[in-house]
Amino acid sequence: MVVHPKNTVLNTARSLLSTTIFFVWAIIIGVLMIPAMLILPRHIFKIFVTTWALGNSFILRIISNIEVEIRGKEFIPTEAAIIASKHQSEWETNIFLYLLKDPVYVIKKELMYIPGYGQFAQKMGMIFIHRRGHARALRSLIKQAKVAFQDNRSLVIFPEGTRVKPGKKVPYRTGVFGIYTECKVPIVPVVLNSGLHWPAKSFRKYPGIITIEFLPHIPPGLEKEEVIEKLQNCMERASDKLLSEYKDK
Repeated sequence: MVVHPKNTVLNTARSLLSTTIFFVWAIIIGVLMIPAMLILPRHIFKIFVTTWALGNSFILRIISNIEVEIRGKEFIPTEAAIIASKHQSEWETNIFLYLLKDPVYVIKKELMYIPGYGQFAQKMGMIFIHRRGHARALRSLIKQAKVAFQDNRSLVIFPEGTRVKPGKKVPYRTGVFGIYTECKVPIVPVVLNSGLHWPAKSFRKYPGIITIEFLPHIPPGLEKEEVIEKLQNCMERASDKLLSEYKDK
């Protein structure tokens, strides 16, 4: 069980302020993005998306006193790869937008219908999937992933399928393994501790350092059982290590 710092009056005020500024920033940049989306090609439009993501990180740093530590920079891919990331918070839906050159996120289809966000995500070529679509959804995911890889874009996918509390273990979903098998690209495992500082489904934001760590690539061509074992073992070990570092502070 993860124990967060006390929810003091100051923490409440900072958390509410950062949340408010997030919305104000989203409205400001969103108004600019609407005409840009209609007239600019995707490779130029992504400047607005990157600016939005960087602005969110700036708000976290200035208002909530949350810094970011990046480990394993040498493993950040420069060519097409599958980014298999832990998912604990809203934070990681932003970070890859500016850490990676031109990422494609795998997103649940429900988000397509959010006004503004859905249109912007479609403009950026994000992949929407029906999480209960099973085999049909997987085929569609693989087909769209191949297109992204042909454009030398990395694909960000959360193997756990949803946000999971730090330290909790859930089975990995099969989508990442299907893409790996069919598309013949490496997997880059990524772990983080964002849930310690910005818990899922909460406006609370706790000061400290969010650590994101890129792990050594899993090369293409391995058998399914072997890659499943390698991915889960390396991600769970590295994730547990991050959690133990937090507890030892």
